[in-house]
Amino acid sequence: MEKILAKVGALTVTESEVNEFLAGLGPRGASYNTPEGRRVILEQLIGNKLLLQDARRNLLEGEAEFRAELARLKEKLLISYAANKVVSGVKVTEAEVKKYYDENQDKLTSDESVNASHILVATKEEADKILADIKSGAVSFEDAAREHSTCPSGKSGGNLGDFGRGQMVPEFDSAVFSMTEGEISNEPVKTQFGYHIIKLNAKNEPKPAEFDAVKGELTEMLLAERRQAAYESKINQLKIVYPTDILV
Repeated sequence: MEKILAKVGALTVTESEVNEFLAGLGPRGASYNTPEGRRVILEQLIGNKLLLQDARRNLLEGEAEFRAELARLKEKLLISYAANKVVSGVKVTEAEVKKYYDENQDKLTSDESVNASHILVATKEEADKILADIKSGAVSFEDAAREHSTCPSGKSGGNLGDFGRGQMVPEFDSAVFSMTEGEISNEPVKTQFGYHIIKLNAKNEPKPAEFDAVKGELTEMLLAERRQAAYESKINQLKIVYPTDILV
């Protein structure tokens, strides 16, 4: 049985109405899905019910301006409904997606990425001293990271894992992608966070993306293309049924 949250004159506000309103907010809805947020939505719906009853009592539905607005909204809704019916039957099978994948693997590659470690400290003087100790062999890069780095990655020897271009701040990004495997930066790299000593552990060249990794994206892309084609085909057919002359 539907749970009634509020009675507003002759009308009610139900829990499903609150849920529907919440869903209509899209991603913003998550911040309202709390007892306090749902109370805000309930108050909004109560206001809507009050306005609705008052509008009916004052016969606003009969006003010419309202009837004209209603006609415009009905026309827009009918157009949208008709367009959705045109594309509703469009489907893409997994076999078709796989065929596209097989024929376009050269375009479906992962981006270049690297695996790098760093040691982050506050001053250039400190970074220079640590770098000199590493270069001389007095300490390993990993041990220096554990002892000196202010980044949480220091606990794991400074390792940042794999990352692609643009995922780090520009100065760090530019430096690390210009290095060769196994190289340690000759100079500390300054960023907004401090001074970095960088070690490039590995470079991962672009490679074909796995089918399962791109299947969803390819399905949506092919669906969009087919829906657009179906829509354009329908419009071209209708231009024959309803001759169209552009007058400007």
